[in-house]
Amino acid sequence: MSGNDPKLRLRGYADRWSLTLEGPTIETASSIVALGAQGERRVALKIIKRPGDEWRSGSLTQMFRGRGMVRVLELDDGAVLLERAMPGTPLVEVVAAGGDDRATAIVADIMRAFAPDAAPPGAPTVEDWGRGFSRYRETGDQQLSRELVAKAHAIYDELCASQTTRQLLHGDLQHSNILFDGDRGWIAIDPKGVVGELEVETAPFLRNPAGAVELFNNQIVVERRLRRLCALAGLRYERALRWSFALAVLSAIWCVEDDGVVHDDNPALILAGALRPSIERAGS
Repeated sequence: MSGNDPKLRLRGYADRWSLTLEGPTIETASSIVALGAQGERRVALKIIKRPGDEWRSGSLTQMFRGRGMVRVLELDDGAVLLERAMPGTPLVEVVAAGGDDRATAIVADIMRAFAPDAAPPGAPTVEDWGRGFSRYRETGDQQLSRELVAKAHAIYDELCASQTTRQLLHGDLQHSNILFDGDRGWIAIDPKGVVGELEVETAPFLRNPAGAVELFNNQIVVERRLRRLCALAGLRYERALRWSFALAVLSAIWCVEDDGVVHDDNPALILAGALRPSIERAGS
């Protein structure tokens, strides 16, 4: 659909797909989401503002065919119509109510449900993501310890080289991206889409929910959460541990790239610090 104004595009797709929109839109830096209905079916219309990483999020979501994931109903470049989770309670609320172990089991259930089709051409790989380490080191930025970045980079490269079964992953499987639907149960939304082994998925889970710092600033707590997730999802603990550490440092690098600064209260940086003793104990 022509035109660059995302709000005009939203109205155009609402007409094209016979939607009745409800209430105000939800706007982020990269997208606009409108809730509504298509006949009797509750839906969410997502418009991506400009070409970039999120432009193909609809096609990536479609690759999961609803297996552990929200279903795609209509799709076009930079626009996707999704089924709407009702009531749409985020998994964050389960943790806030004291149910972190229950939330961990739900994440494991979703990971086991994932059975995506082959990744579409051009889907990023973990190797593509890993180029962020070299980019950061070339900038000369001093916000992150050179030694920390070098250690995470070495671990990341070794993990990439020794992967076994690779598949299309969600890439940001954490509590804010898991919603409850009365008919389907808990489902994931908003995949980043990255190709790698399944243990990669543990990294964003482990540094979330972002406001529950007590869950990822303590080595003992972090190890307990990760061991539980790995046992329930059938994952290799040592690889998940190392991915989580390396990706935490990479996430902090992305914050520098996006915002120019990484603060001491950054969840990824906090997690990297909590995991450091575990990594050193394992001799990584």
